[in-house]
Amino acid sequence: MSATSPVRSVLPPEIRARKGSAPLVVLTAYSTPVARLVDAHCDIVLVGDSVGMVIYGMPSTLGVTMEMMILHGRAVVRGAQKAMPVIDMPFGSYEEGPAQAFRNAARLMAETGAPAVKLEGGQHMAETIAFLTARGVPVMAHVGLTPQAVNTLGGYKVVGRAEEAEKVMADARAVEEAGAFSVVLEKVPEGLAARITQALSIPTIGIGAGVRCDGQVLVVDDMLGLFTDFRPKFVKRYAELGKAADEAIAAYAAEVRSRAFPAAEHSFPDVVPVKK
Repeated sequence: MSATSPVRSVLPPEIRARKGSAPLVVLTAYSTPVARLVDAHCDIVLVGDSVGMVIYGMPSTLGVTMEMMILHGRAVVRGAQKAMPVIDMPFGSYEEGPAQAFRNAARLMAETGAPAVKLEGGQHMAETIAFLTARGVPVMAHVGLTPQAVNTLGGYKVVGRAEEAEKVMADARAVEEAGAFSVVLEKVPEGLAARITQALSIPTIGIGAGVRCDGQVLVVDDMLGLFTDFRPKFVKRYAELGKAADEAIAAYAAEVRSRAFPAAEHSFPDVVPVKK
């Protein structure tokens, strides 16, 4: 009899069933150590294409590749025992059509062990989402501000005010109907996000979309104060680890230059001391 890996305790159907109950807690992670930290407290750990900006210093997410998402996806899956990993599909890996999207989504899942993928887009991506879900690929959708379309949108602006509201609502309904198990609402006005949350039977996960969504997601480096190039309005800093790290590195550099480090307790003697 062949050996099989254990099935995760939290899978997309369990996340979908959380609609209207305790809010879902979601953070990004890109490495095994951070995934372990996130895993202890979150329901979902997202391997976001924000890795391009946070880890690689890219100006946007558009330069992120499949190889990068697989590399970081593997690392996160190793560290996530409780929270469900979801991996972003990078720009250019799914927009061409459903067949391309399936090939790349299947590769992400097979090579990382993650049970779900996330992709951006509403009504125009509904056919692709339906194609994937019909073939065993659980999909988290993403509407409102879609960072991979930043050049088309004209920047990282709020999406869904005035006449845009009905389009965002239609996008959300379309991805639900196509089979997505949840949907991220990014930079959507609070009232609209509340109406979408009430209208849908799948969980909404907000990022800059107000408190009435079914869950919340932030980039972990943003909320820990590690990424400081810019700070979106919707980010709350729960720590200032970047400042603490800077101070620690400065102290290390000063001790190295003054020869205070390494001290005797950090060094090895030429002769092993005899135990008495």
